[in-house]
Amino acid sequence: MSKQLEIISKNEPTILNKIDREKVKSQIYEIRGLRVMLDSDIAAYFGVETAALNRAMKRNIKRFPPKFCFQISREEYHEILRCQIGILELEQGKYSKYLPYVYTEHGLSMLTSVLHTDRAIEASILIMEVFVEVAHYILQNTPLLPYEELKLLQNKQEKLSDKIQDIEKNMVKKDELSDFIKLFDTGIRNEEILILDGEPFKADFAYQKIYGTAEKNIIVIDDYLGLKTLHHLASAKKGVRITIISDNKGKNPLKITEYNDFLKEYPNTNIKFIASSGRIHDRYIVIDFRTENERLYHCGASSKDAGHRITTILEIKGIANYKNTLESLLLNRELKLN
Repeated sequence: MSKQLEIISKNEPTILNKIDREKVKSQIYEIRGLRVMLDSDIAAYFGVETAALNRAMKRNIKRFPPKFCFQISREEYHEILRCQIGILELEQGKYSKYLPYVYTEHGLSMLTSVLHTDRAIEASILIMEVFVEVAHYILQNTPLLPYEELKLLQNKQEKLSDKIQDIEKNMVKKDELSDFIKLFDTGIRNEEILILDGEPFKADFAYQKIYGTAEKNIIVIDDYLGLKTLHHLASAKKGVRITIISDNKGKNPLKITEYNDFLKEYPNTNIKFIASSGRIHDRYIVIDFRTENERLYHCGASSKDAGHRITTILEIKGIANYKNTLESLLLNRELKLN
């Protein structure tokens, strides 16, 4: 079973039953006229490091306009600390030099699209419900607010309720995974894996499962790379050697900065890049090459795009016919990321 599914099992009952709603309310602050939560508090509920959460935001910065997320000033940070501990120690070294980011309820919703783990989705639903409760409280206990402000709060509350319903509708339920899990529990060898369009979760799971079976090495042959390519490879076992053969084409090729960020999150993963030199058209995955357990898969789509359209991953039985080609590709020059 993959790491992702292990997490689902270990976290039962769900994270929703472990979060103190009153504590969440105490972690919602009003800054610049917006109700927000600190990045560190959200990261704790999502089960990720604060730095990883903010890196995901920055990699998708177009999704996070200032009304969704912003970095607070030192004065605003001092005010939050006053709320937390009553008295602020201003001497040097008594408070963090790092100025955190804060996220509104809309930013919180957007985070689930870039950190789409089960825990993040479940936690975000509860936290957003608390945002709605806070909005209701203001409406019920502040009758003297000007009509326009009251109307604005009501509209925001209605939009937030719609967002919660959308998340619940699209959330992957455990019973919905059962048939797909059974497919892989019986082993993926000799299986044709069909991934329908609009099924990115199944696509991610398929690639992660294949990479997780490697004991010695993985070779990915694909001219189109992206961050998702790397995150799929992160499920490989420790010590497995990874080689990517590619010309790194496309409108948004993999950048060296993205690869370096990936290595910070997965320091034990080391990937060798080799240029395909215009020699390949299709996409392939080779598992444990030059061993008795070597396997070859033909992939209908690049892993970075899998789940966007109907595609198939098919194991090829005649790997011997490809060996000379593979050996020659491995002799190509090193690929330099820009």
